[in-house]
Amino acid sequence: MTADRTGSIDWHLRALMADAGMFQTTELIQPLREQGVDLSREQVYRLVTRAPERLNIEVLAALCRIFVCQPSDLITVTAQPAIGRKTGSGRGQTDTGIGDLRPVRARLHRPSESGR
Repeated sequence: MTADRTGSIDWHLRALMADAGMFQTTELIQPLREQGVDLSREQVYRLVTRAPERLNIEVLAALCRIFVCQPSDLITVTAQPAIGRKTGSGRGQTDTGIGDLRPVRARLHRPSESGR
């Protein structure tokens, strides 16, 4: 599982492999090659053991074809509540927003008469 600013991402490739009777990462190399995806042993190991930071759409499609599943079976995203961002409106914020500000009356001063 990998956490980021917006929630967590659960990667279920190892569980799908176990359901298919694959218990070693090297067992995935040949099925990927049959799907046209050529990854090294190390790349497959990283793909299986941790959630990828980036995932090529061809690799995702190949995994879905191999395990006869949908992308949602491989990846589960859990969203966290959004953190309020400061905006000009001040709506829903505990901070003082622009709508709470009031103008200050300007004070005009005449120049002193002594300089004339």
